[in-house]
Amino acid sequence: MGVLNKWTQSKEQRTLKKYEKTIEKINKKQHEYEQLTDEQLKAKTEEFKQLLADGKTVDDIKVDAFATVREASKRVLGLRHFDVQLIGGLVLLEGNIAEMPTGEGKTLVASLPSYLRALEGKGVHVITVNEYLARRDQSLIGQIHEFLGLTVGLNVPNIHPLEKQQAYKADITYGIGTEFGFDFLRDNMAYSSHQKVQRPYHYAIIDEIDSVLIDEAKTPLIIAGKMMPSQNLHNVCAKVTKNFKRDRDYTYDEEVKTVSLTDEGINKIEKIFAIDNLFDLEHRALNHYMMQALRARVLFERDVDYIVDNGEVKLVDMNTGRVMEGRNLSEGLHQAIEAKEGLKITEENKAQASVTIQNYFRMYPILSGMTGTAKTEETEFQHVYNMDVVQIPTNKPIMRKDMPDKVFLKKDQKYRYIVEEVQKRHETGQPVLIGTTSILQSEKVAKYLDEAKLPYQLLNAKSVEQEAHLISLAGQRNQITIATNMAGRGTDIMLGEQVAELGGLYVIGTERHDSRRIDNQLKGRSGRQGDPGVSQFIISLEDDLIVRYGKDDLERKLPSIKTDEKGLVLNKDIDKFIDTTQKIAEGSHFQVREFSLKLDNVINDQRQVLYALRNKILESTDTLKVLKRHMADTPFALFDRYIPEGTVKEDWRMKELETQLNHLLLVEVKLPEDVEEVEDLRESLQPFVDEHLTLLEQYEDNETVLEQVRQTSISFIDRQWTQHLDEMTRMKEGLGMRQYQQEDPVQLYQREGFELFEMMFHGLEMDITRMVTQIVRSYEKHKQAKN
Repeated sequence: MGVLNKWTQSKEQRTLKKYEKTIEKINKKQHEYEQLTDEQLKAKTEEFKQLLADGKTVDDIKVDAFATVREASKRVLGLRHFDVQLIGGLVLLEGNIAEMPTGEGKTLVASLPSYLRALEGKGVHVITVNEYLARRDQSLIGQIHEFLGLTVGLNVPNIHPLEKQQAYKADITYGIGTEFGFDFLRDNMAYSSHQKVQRPYHYAIIDEIDSVLIDEAKTPLIIAGKMMPSQNLHNVCAKVTKNFKRDRDYTYDEEVKTVSLTDEGINKIEKIFAIDNLFDLEHRALNHYMMQALRARVLFERDVDYIVDNGEVKLVDMNTGRVMEGRNLSEGLHQAIEAKEGLKITEENKAQASVTIQNYFRMYPILSGMTGTAKTEETEFQHVYNMDVVQIPTNKPIMRKDMPDKVFLKKDQKYRYIVEEVQKRHETGQPVLIGTTSILQSEKVAKYLDEAKLPYQLLNAKSVEQEAHLISLAGQRNQITIATNMAGRGTDIMLGEQVAELGGLYVIGTERHDSRRIDNQLKGRSGRQGDPGVSQFIISLEDDLIVRYGKDDLERKLPSIKTDEKGLVLNKDIDKFIDTTQKIAEGSHFQVREFSLKLDNVINDQRQVLYALRNKILESTDTLKVLKRHMADTPFALFDRYIPEGTVKEDWRMKELETQLNHLLLVEVKLPEDVEEVEDLRESLQPFVDEHLTLLEQYEDNETVLEQVRQTSISFIDRQWTQHLDEMTRMKEGLGMRQYQQEDPVQLYQREGFELFEMMFHGLEMDITRMVTQIVRSYEKHKQAKN
């Protein structure tokens, strides 16, 4: 029977049983650790470090290390880890994701593996979604680690580089995910190794991991330089697109949110600007500006994707509803939105360095995370990050009631029913939290509540300052709170006095999101730690999810749909239709993220090659030795251009080759004219190259020359990389137009991207060889003049 039992248990049950055995061992240590003095407990840290130095593994000492943290937490914070929190800690330790509902104390869970992994001396990064949570967690959990003798740092935007260096040197560093990514990019733009702040990656714990690795995965991190925009062209393109009509001048794919010009749209632009072919190289800038104007017009909606505040366009994070201060769209798209809104055009951002969230976090050897909602995306976590999702049992049973959706035919009917529900609950004193998907929607709900004279607190991107405070009050008696998406995520909603008796917090969802996971996050705001609560989605068949992903299916269903007098859909199969539509949306978003990752993998491979060379030059004391290998090959690379393999002697461009070699080596290179084979000609060049390399060797210990070479080489690399990123962006933009060629766009991007990179890299080697030659020959000239 035992064997049968083993096979019928789910993988997750077997995993939990394995953890429970470890928990038993930790619990048995409780009495022993309670007897220790503070000094003896603190001494455990050095004891563990010594054991690791002597060859023990993290796995060997985890029972004692977890027991140490649990006891320290009880003494320092008065909080003792529940057994389920210990299980969460073990999941994180192994580099997986612990799914724990809201209110289960995820913050305390992170204290366990972060302590143990920090003992390895390689640094631990604990990552949160915003600065408020990073400061809160560092201040709270940091007390446990500091009590046990570890150092704790904080990495947030706008702190001095020296503070950042100290933060990264700490055993455990708290911070915002995007800031860690930007620091990686800045380190790879540094002109001195002393300016770098990060050390090699080791282990990271990401709080709200689904928000960071899935929701933010669509937006790459970009460090951009400023360039003056063509203000006039932005404004003209904005005016042209204002009169464009969908399906006549452009097509719009609502699922993946992309726009393409139709033949009529292209003809119209060519006529307006009096040009023959919009896709000629000479019109590349116009093509780019027109496409950005069209994207600004079609893809970006005011008070949904951005707000206008004091004459400025400010982007809104669609996942949290927060304004992303200081974040601008690059490649002229931000300016296209400004032109659409009739605002002053600001300076354009030109990407100098970029990385996607996915490829940044894949650099960590061990990655782990926590969230209340990850199981629905487990396939993606396994596929992209090789992480499993383990659902941790709750400390107390969940008492929340999740009611079936109320689906209305029209939006107006939906909003009127929401007001009725809120009125009914408010009369009893039961607090209500209304979750919306955008600022526009939150303000619409507010308008309906105003008409009904119901008091409320409105949380959206325009009221971010008091967000955490207001969301924490949402569980108080008589409170009505409207929150954009997941505003205040990470802040617990505590029930006020006598609210439990009224049924707890009543959560209303006004639209199904594109992902069940986001819906589950909203539901999870109610019913924390065994509290009672209710969740109810009140939606309509005119909602964005249905319009974008279920329009055709809905048209077929409409004739058979029955409603009551309030517009409530009575058909039993409507829930199945909504669920199916949501799954289509999830699949579509996954495809977009997967496609973006495949494209970024091309850049990522190139980035690694270039950054490796840059770091070698920056950090090496033998800069000339590093460059000599490239410089030894560069003169011969010119043969490929002027005397390609397999050409007959009559087609050799000897004079041009000699001219280029003279410019490169700054000596007169005379190649023999009586040779018949290319290989013999190449051999005749070798003495010139050997003489050149011998000259370089004389300067390998000259620090003045080395520093000059180092700085100039890095500036060449940065300039070429910026231009290359620009070319790759343009190529990516053109993929949509070229899909009609029936070629896989990823393979096309890969092949042409590789050719571009090869050209760029050869050009870079030429520039560096020429520059080093000039520096060394200049020193030689001065030396001879002195003699």
